[in-house]
Amino acid sequence: MSFKTSGLHHVTAIGGDPQRNADFYLRTLGLRLVKTTVNFDDPGTYHLYYGDESGKPGTLLTFFPWRDAPSGRIGTGQATTTSFSVPEHSLGWWKQHLEVSGVTTSEVTSRDEEEVLTFRDPDGLQLALVAHQQGDPRDPWDTALVPGEHAIRGLHSVTMSVSREDATAGTLTEDLGLTFSEQDSNRFRFTAGDGGPGAMVDVLVTPDAPKGLVAAGTVHHVAWRAPDEETQVGWREALVDRGVGVTSILDRQYFRSIYFREPGGTLLEIATDQPGFSIDEPLLELGRALKLPPWLEPNREQIEATLPKLDLPSENNPVRV
Repeated sequence: MSFKTSGLHHVTAIGGDPQRNADFYLRTLGLRLVKTTVNFDDPGTYHLYYGDESGKPGTLLTFFPWRDAPSGRIGTGQATTTSFSVPEHSLGWWKQHLEVSGVTTSEVTSRDEEEVLTFRDPDGLQLALVAHQQGDPRDPWDTALVPGEHAIRGLHSVTMSVSREDATAGTLTEDLGLTFSEQDSNRFRFTAGDGGPGAMVDVLVTPDAPKGLVAAGTVHHVAWRAPDEETQVGWREALVDRGVGVTSILDRQYFRSIYFREPGGTLLEIATDQPGFSIDEPLLELGRALKLPPWLEPNREQIEATLPKLDLPSENNPVRV
């Protein structure tokens, strides 16, 4: 196909208690909550978007947090690790910071020209911080707890676990326009465009692993970038022509989405870069108020009564001078 993504747009996961989720990602990881809204298919549940200052595509990890959600099982047929990009020589600081925060971490390991620190969030979601020599020009969200010199720059990559790689590789190259980059034992890396942080996916082949179960502590789907709605329309038509079972275009307010499942089992999304998160609130106020799409606004009172109270740490909106 002639359509090619430029990289990751966001990763969406399932969480447990929303307050615990917000505390961890805002205070421990130093991200910004750029949008507080609801799951449009289940308005009694939050949809929380974490990213950089403005929530640019490629920096976003989002959550559907259900307070009483059962724990999922990490395994094949899903994205099993979400990795963030951090500056070179930052992992020593991060290891100490995470351990002081009560987070158990791995030892720092080396893979090619990357250093990796792995850990889990409070619900068991597998995360990694990746430091690398190539640099990352994206500006961080700078807070008192996580200073800019060490802060997360955005998504680095995702790891998809599959029982066999051939069909998944075909989807990544033929349907998303990725390029096979390298192989390290049972790990196959694919890149979008010129590669680099935010434009990579690793396919991990684990034929003996159990099949994953999507619930709390697991990834729900992985979203890839489309520049605009016109491209997305053409992309969808091309996928349909190839026999891919793809959804209609769905309005997510801050982007438009289509979804399909790759043969290995992972749910994929193609999301537009526009219109972005400042469409319904100013940049400096992102995430502070509950935002609802027009079709849910008449039910605001009922929705607000259903949602658990969410107190945002002050780090989410420090005073800008």
